[in-house]
Amino acid sequence: MYAAITMGIRGKPLSPSTIRRVHAVLRSALNTAVKRRLIPYSPAEHIELAPENPKRPKPWTVSESQLFLDRVATDRLAPLYELMLTTGLRRGEAIGLRWEDVDLEGSALFVIQQITEVHGHPVVGTPKTKRGARLVPLDGETVSMLRRHREAQELERVAWGPAWNEAGLVFTREDGRLLRPEYATRHFQALAAEMGLPAIRLHDLRHTHASLALAAGVEMKVVSERLGHSQISVTADLYTHVNRGLGREAADRIAAVLRASREAVPSAFLAQTPQSTPMMEDDADVHP
Repeated sequence: MYAAITMGIRGKPLSPSTIRRVHAVLRSALNTAVKRRLIPYSPAEHIELAPENPKRPKPWTVSESQLFLDRVATDRLAPLYELMLTTGLRRGEAIGLRWEDVDLEGSALFVIQQITEVHGHPVVGTPKTKRGARLVPLDGETVSMLRRHREAQELERVAWGPAWNEAGLVFTREDGRLLRPEYATRHFQALAAEMGLPAIRLHDLRHTHASLALAAGVEMKVVSERLGHSQISVTADLYTHVNRGLGREAADRIAAVLRASREAVPSAFLAQTPQSTPMMEDDADVHP
């Protein structure tokens, strides 16, 4: 049974983390059946699962991100990609964003739903996690970009006339229909390849946003809230590469302060400083 699950519906092997989620659902259902005495034991117990090997993000650098935004500016889906870079929204969250969930006056958007793709068809659903439903503050440039995008969409609405499909979504096809997530990904990768940029997934724009935010000194808690992670530990684990860099920077800053403090105190002053009562080891343990 697990061999069949591993191959997935489309014949594409599922990741260890996905298999673990499937196993958790099966185990819960079978344990309930055991409690109700519908089956004598749970066949899901004592199953050895492959260890999880989470893929580390491959974010773009600042210069790569800037190059992409500059070159893609005239593309119809440029606003979608720019929003993902500046907010860290998941692909489905950005594609599922509705105008009623965007507060341009208040410079914020609300993640209420997401659009995923199942067997080639868009499916509207709730965010990935409980904390996925969230408020995401927007910067001024992003607000201006969304205003321009809304005007462009209005022109498309007028051009299509009665054939326009009113879905209320921020990002749609030319006729207003739901945008297929897989198309958005393929189009993004084609644009990046034309520019000679490193090949990344569309989802990696989210990782790029987080990495740039942390490198800029934004607190881990704030980044975690913007991303809608279930726990701050998820954010910390994903972006350990950024944490190491910040840790080294912090070490350099601390060392610089200590050295500056020592150099600022004249040696003559140290020689003339009256001796005070030496601190006992017990006293030293009391003070932080």
